[in-house]
Amino acid sequence: MDRRLLLGLSLFLCLFRLQGQEGESNFSVGFNYGFGSEFNNRNYTFTNHFYKAQLYYRLKETKKFQYEILVQPEVNFGTHQLLNFYFVKPEEPDYIEKRAKYVQLKDVHEYVLNIGFLIRKPISARFSFYLLASVGPMITDTETERMSDGFAFADVLAAGFSAKVQRFQFDIRPCVRHVSNAGLGSSNAGYNTKNIEFGVSCSL
Repeated sequence: MDRRLLLGLSLFLCLFRLQGQEGESNFSVGFNYGFGSEFNNRNYTFTNHFYKAQLYYRLKETKKFQYEILVQPEVNFGTHQLLNFYFVKPEEPDYIEKRAKYVQLKDVHEYVLNIGFLIRKPISARFSFYLLASVGPMITDTETERMSDGFAFADVLAAGFSAKVQRFQFDIRPCVRHVSNAGLGSSNAGYNTKNIEFGVSCSL
């Protein structure tokens, strides 16, 4: 975590230097906080809250739309519990022990680096709507009946609303999130959650 923080601060300072040399920049940096839970599901519960750094880069701007790339380092704190222990099948090795283990309430920590593509539609000089799709690698520290610990992927689809005040932009962003490991681990049912994020960013 220390290396990632150092890398992020170095990038941030480099961007400010570029801004001072070249004038108006296509870059913005920001911070989001969000929370959510699984869709109604009889097999498990999953609630989460998360923190995201935001690095925006405006690729292109036309009369009607803006196109942006978004890089999002994220730390996600989840709470998971198996409700339906029959989800663990008898054909699995040591299934009785696994059922007893998985029905316990667990804390799940996820470390994610999502890369997203954003299409923004300005509706005035201050307000805009946007659509966002992102995907990226993730490390999770806790094994559950739905997913092995270790390497996985996080996919997010979101729609957002932004309000701009001078160099600052304030966002509200409902989203849906799917997490799985693409079959790389022994368990790959994954989680599906509905979330909402609130954020602020600053144009460099």
